[in-house]
Amino acid sequence: MNSVSIPVVPVAPSMHGMSRRRVFGAYLAEARSECLRYMRAPGFMLPIMMLPTMFYLLFGIVMNGSKGADVLRYLLVSYGVFGVMSPGLFGFGVSLALERDGGLLTYKRALPMPPGAYLLGKMLMAMVAATVVMLLLLGMASMLGHLPLSLSQAGLMLLTGTLGVLPFCALGMLIGTIIKGQGAPGMLNMVYLPMSFLSGLWVPIDALPKALRQIAPIWPSYHLHQLGLAVLGMRHDGVVQHLVVLAGFAAVFFSIAARRLRRYG
Repeated sequence: MNSVSIPVVPVAPSMHGMSRRRVFGAYLAEARSECLRYMRAPGFMLPIMMLPTMFYLLFGIVMNGSKGADVLRYLLVSYGVFGVMSPGLFGFGVSLALERDGGLLTYKRALPMPPGAYLLGKMLMAMVAATVVMLLLLGMASMLGHLPLSLSQAGLMLLTGTLGVLPFCALGMLIGTIIKGQGAPGMLNMVYLPMSFLSGLWVPIDALPKALRQIAPIWPSYHLHQLGLAVLGMRHDGVVQHLVVLAGFAAVFFSIAARRLRRYG
């Protein structure tokens, strides 16, 4: 009998066999592709950038600009937090839900790339969008509102917005693992809008009824808002506490969402 030779197909190297340079390159390529994908989607980026800046221009500078610097500072923080929440919740949650439904997440798992590169890419995209929002608001407050801000205050506000998006990325990721793609935008709006109101972003927290003031600390947006007020010198206590709570929110939501992704895809 003639012998049959079976060609041996080389197996692609696993992540453990990849060099650190290749792993870093994979993370970088995924982050770059995510950022480019959303930057080329004006239907996503324009509302994220325009809504908080338009609100601050209208309700902050035009309607309340004559009421003093403290009002402008308070509204700068309020609409800054409002703007930072959006790329975390919608950029992460809606896209994750849609891509799970469309099978893209399953396809990406089959690619020779680190498993965390997909999530890290979305996280960096949200941080870039939050940074742009904060830069626009700071520029508007300084040039149009003539708000006196020191370089350290502006830098800390920018850092607060850039890192403050992470708890909302985690919350969006968790909702994206629970809700189907078509239902994700509506569900996220049901979280986004009430959380903004109940955190004192639209109405000062002291003006809310007592029952609502008592439950305000359960929202990450409340703690980010208080942290932003402390950066601008309008609060002088609880900074460490708010940082710990925000880090705790991010860690808990991310861990639950990651477990759901591993189990359900």
